[in-house]
Amino acid sequence: MEKLPSLRIFGDDQGRMNRTLIEAGGALLVVSQFTLLGDTSKGRRPGFDLAASPEDARVLYEEMVSRLRSAGLTVETGIFGAHMHVELLNDGPVTFLLDSRRGASTLPLKS
Repeated sequence: MEKLPSLRIFGDDQGRMNRTLIEAGGALLVVSQFTLLGDTSKGRRPGFDLAASPEDARVLYEEMVSRLRSAGLTVETGIFGAHMHVELLNDGPVTFLLDSRRGASTLPLKS
């Protein structure tokens, strides 16, 4: 979580990913989405065995939101566990995978 506010993933005047969220004047929308842990490595149906229990996941979600806000970031949230429709305009050629189990690494994936 500490790495998130300092990631230089926003374009500067030359179009290079050189600015942080704060430098870009951005905000965060944090929406719980348990399906991010859907494992599709076996068979054709995603498995969710690695997902945290709803109780544990809520604690982690709320802690992350609190820490981001404590870092001075503007954070909006969804409703934990609710069925929501989220609309997104993806403005960029890459997606970043942030995986705390791998030391908060960032892996650019082609979009």
